[in-house]
Amino acid sequence: MSFHQALLAQTSTERNALVSIPIIQSALAGRIERDDYVAFLQQAYHHVRHTVPLLMACGARLPARLEWLRAAIGEYIEEEMGHQEWVLDDIAACGVDRAQAAASSPSLATELMVSYAYDTIQRGNPVGFFGMVLVLEGTSVALATRAATTIESALGLPRNAFSYLLSHGDLDVGHVGFFEGLMDQLDDPGDRAAVVHAARRFYVLYGDIFRTLRPGGARLAEAA
Repeated sequence: MSFHQALLAQTSTERNALVSIPIIQSALAGRIERDDYVAFLQQAYHHVRHTVPLLMACGARLPARLEWLRAAIGEYIEEEMGHQEWVLDDIAACGVDRAQAAASSPSLATELMVSYAYDTIQRGNPVGFFGMVLVLEGTSVALATRAATTIESALGLPRNAFSYLLSHGDLDVGHVGFFEGLMDQLDDPGDRAAVVHAARRFYVLYGDIFRTLRPGGARLAEAA
């Protein structure tokens, strides 16, 4: 079994728990309110704007033996640059003031996920950041395009309100293959363990964003 296959197997429980969150299932079934979708976009903005800084921080902390992975991070940075502006475009297309959205504060769940990503890079093994990549890109491929189609139909919003979901559903299909190749090049047990550990945590942390998306939502989940 390749490491990528082992990674998927070892994080399947957490992945299934994320997908089964009620608001995600409601979105996939087209049973979602406009305010829910805007709230999702708002939190997406607050974590997507950190993607490039996180990639840069990860690349800077990698040891010389992983120079090949640092080069791959350069490709990720080029691909991810400016994606937070796509999210703001979608928010504006939903009728919400763009500047107000950009000036808002993240939810506790979003702030904790982003903070954990920086902490993983600075305090732990920076390779663990790829656990976050697995969670966000894997979720996009599995859910983004399908969710965008059902939400668009249910809410009657214009197509240009879904550029983030639709583009990431398509983009991340290619990214997943690239990611798989990178993970299968990791041969150090410590690096592999760091990715598995972080992925498990990020499934919980990302799930908490959805669990608390609605006012009065569930408390933050305990890590598995």
